[in-house]
Amino acid sequence: MRQHNKKLLVGVAAAAVFLGLIALTVYLKSVWDYKQAVQEISIGDVRISDVADGVYIGECNVNFIYAKVEVTVQNKEIEKIRILEHKNERGQAAETIVDQIVSEQKIDVDAISGATNSSKVIKKAVENALENGLQ
Repeated sequence: MRQHNKKLLVGVAAAAVFLGLIALTVYLKSVWDYKQAVQEISIGDVRISDVADGVYIGECNVNFIYAKVEVTVQNKEIEKIRILEHKNERGQAAETIVDQIVSEQKIDVDAISGATNSSKVIKKAVENALENGLQ
């Protein structure tokens, strides 16, 4: 009886380790995919002077980070950017990047230190919004 319980315990432990390895592999693959997606983000050169006045919504999603923004264009300038949603890892500080974009009137501003990935995602969401208003 003792030998049977011991074998059962070893079998359960082996199954738990095996399932843990599968879960770890799935998680690491999703992290790798996320890092690839962030690395592949490129910010285009949307000329704000080509964007019609209006309010535009843009999104960018790379799984671990997601941003949805509302961009207001008035008189061929970005007047205001509101972050409607921002799912981030630790990059909440990146939200200040919208102030830089408005101040410099361009999308490709310097990333916020310590929040590079979130900065990229927010900038791409702004670009996507402005592309909706291209004339």
